[in-house]
Amino acid sequence: MFDLLKGVRVLEFGVLVNGDHLGMLLSDLGAEVIKVEEPGKGDYIRDILGTIVPRHSPAHLQVNKNKKSVTINVNTEAGKRAFFELLKTVDIFADGLRGGACEAMGVGYEAQKAVKPDIIYMANTGFGMTGPYSRLAAHGYSMVAVAGGLHARKDEDGFVERCGNESDLFGGIKGGPGAPFAVMAGLAALWRRQRTGQGAFIDVAASDANLAMSWLAAVTNLNYDRITDLTGMAPRGEPNDGWPAGSVYYALYEAKDGRYMMFCAIEPKFWRNFCDAIGREDLRDKIDDRLSVDYGVDKPEMRAVLADIFRTRTSQEWTQLALEKNVPMSVANTLDQVPHDPHNRARGILEEGAHPVAGPFTYLRYPAIIDGSHSAVVEPAPTLGADTDQVLSAVGLTPEDIAAAQVVAPRRKKN
Repeated sequence: MFDLLKGVRVLEFGVLVNGDHLGMLLSDLGAEVIKVEEPGKGDYIRDILGTIVPRHSPAHLQVNKNKKSVTINVNTEAGKRAFFELLKTVDIFADGLRGGACEAMGVGYEAQKAVKPDIIYMANTGFGMTGPYSRLAAHGYSMVAVAGGLHARKDEDGFVERCGNESDLFGGIKGGPGAPFAVMAGLAALWRRQRTGQGAFIDVAASDANLAMSWLAAVTNLNYDRITDLTGMAPRGEPNDGWPAGSVYYALYEAKDGRYMMFCAIEPKFWRNFCDAIGREDLRDKIDDRLSVDYGVDKPEMRAVLADIFRTRTSQEWTQLALEKNVPMSVANTLDQVPHDPHNRARGILEEGAHPVAGPFTYLRYPAIIDGSHSAVVEPAPTLGADTDQVLSAVGLTPEDIAAAQVVAPRRKKN
């Protein structure tokens, strides 16, 4: 947790990955994030994708760290009064629900602006606040699908299945892709408010963000018919993620120790550095000097040649050669190898900690080093409503007010 946003207070309405991610990023940067949850149930990210102990999933421990939890039922008059009293004390409202959900509960932007005119309202929803899909319930792949990134095919039985893995999907970024864009816009809005006193309404859709995060693939595919030179590109209809089909010089190879190396010597200068480093001057002309980059798609015979070469050294030896001889290649870690990679250890992206309920836990830190320091987990992910009394009493609510604001909504009867 950095101190860059120290003094900034955020009120979060969010559930699941897309809703919670925005608040996590703001809290990592030092903002005080107060997570408002439904009494009794709360954010059910606590209960999904596996739990370490009941109500403590890895996703919850990561995405709700450094936050406070307050339970308020805003569908009651007492709950609304408590909400708006709390709203008066914050700078940012983070809306991570379905488009229009806060408005339907009477706590949307217009209602908030009437109480706090300079509120910065960040809506980070699945399909945004406008458009025909804005009221759709959304989960990760539905937003990827609208963005054109869910590649599918029929199997031999006629059923539709996804093809390719998630990292290959054009636009395939499920885990809260809109949050970084909402944070950037929100911080810019804070700067404008400091100059002008004006609040802001920020509307980010994860479906839009999937396109924006995959901008290279998006603009390439959207303008494919206008491209006059298709050298080194994947054929139309294949995921075009910057890894051309049939690439030989931009490909994975197995090293002597069984680890995989990602070889990327596609520029003539790097290819020649590689040939010189391994003593294979006879291969120097196996690249097209007329091209800025040559993926080797027209040199399939070189695949076997390179495969034999890579089996002569260990991954550590190849990494050392790459550093010394200026050759772009790196070891391809599996996820369980990531914590042991010396570069990842040096960067400090992982933080080992312990949750008071769930026990030992490996956190992902904010992916930036600022003034030589890493972010840190100051407060573990809260249990449901852990901070309700402390937060609401601080804004003037009595114990009776707090109890009334937490009345659990009756469950709807099923028809």
